[in-house]
Amino acid sequence: MAKSQICFGFALLALLLVSAVADDVVVLTDDSFEKEVGKDKGALVEFYAPWCGHCKKLAPEYEKLGASFKKAKSVLIAKVDCDEQKSVCTKYGVSGYPTIQWFPKGSLEPQKYEGPRNAEALAEYVNKEGGTNVKLAALPQNVVVLTPDNFDEIVLDQNKDVLVEFYAPWCGHCKSLAPTYEKVATVFKQEEGVVIANLDADAHKALGEKYGVSGFPTLKFFPKDNKAGHDYDGGRDLDDFVSFINEKSGTSRDSKGQLTSKAGIVESLDALVKELVAASEDEKKAVLSRIEEEASNLKGSTARYGKLYLKLAKSYIEKGSDYASKETERLGRVLGKSISPVKADELTLKRNILTTFVASS
Repeated sequence: MAKSQICFGFALLALLLVSAVADDVVVLTDDSFEKEVGKDKGALVEFYAPWCGHCKKLAPEYEKLGASFKKAKSVLIAKVDCDEQKSVCTKYGVSGYPTIQWFPKGSLEPQKYEGPRNAEALAEYVNKEGGTNVKLAALPQNVVVLTPDNFDEIVLDQNKDVLVEFYAPWCGHCKSLAPTYEKVATVFKQEEGVVIANLDADAHKALGEKYGVSGFPTLKFFPKDNKAGHDYDGGRDLDDFVSFINEKSGTSRDSKGQLTSKAGIVESLDALVKELVAASEDEKKAVLSRIEEEASNLKGSTARYGKLYLKLAKSYIEKGSDYASKETERLGRVLGKSISPVKADELTLKRNILTTFVASS
């Protein structure tokens, strides 16, 4: 019963986390379109295709628009993937991408937007049509901006794994990559040993040439143990970048920036926890000594996890076999509330390790 409650708690927590990190631009489908549009809000809708170059160029501007109007009660900023949602795109006469249409409040009769495709012009248009007075929001910047003055200090730091995008402001592919790259930086912003950075290699040509940059964007990874750097040749979707950094840096983040269930887990200590749970009262102290010894041998970030294993093992012995399941349930409730990312990481690590105690009981 306790295990089923814990599993339900984890599932509920995952749902809450997904909801909490929803995009600022509302994603519409064939089924949801007329449930959202033509109601009590005016709606600006971008009809796009994932492969469309002009759509990719528009993406960061449209995302900025969505973030700015997120709290506007009378306006909806939305988008439709016409590769996937063909019915609604056909219904509204979409024949090219991107097509941007304004749907007045209470109406499903659109008017086509013909203005410039930048956040400033779009915001002016929406304010005029929607009767709002929203100012463009300054989006948070988690990508570290490199210059000749700070490049060596940041990139060549042997305590950091650093991914660097060498870009040019006029480069279309760089503009398309920008929103995804910012999301990568956001995912890993809590990781002290990981830096996601970029350099304007058009303005700082000497640095670009030093690292063999001949096209834009060029991505290079500078791990702790190889500051000569090497090309990143992987995919350019968010999941591709996240998987790469997790593999190379030993981190355990998902594409929402949350720690995964593997975060904090040390196999050798997990094995000892299983022995501790199975041990008799007389044997527990001996197993605890082995956990303490193993934890003291850990280096780097895993040393922190070792201390947590030891602390939880002591609590398990002192408070009894029910401690792990009760504490896991409590952590699930706390994590379901609005707490700081730092606190969420701390409690998630504790919960992950306690899961081994529960599973072994």
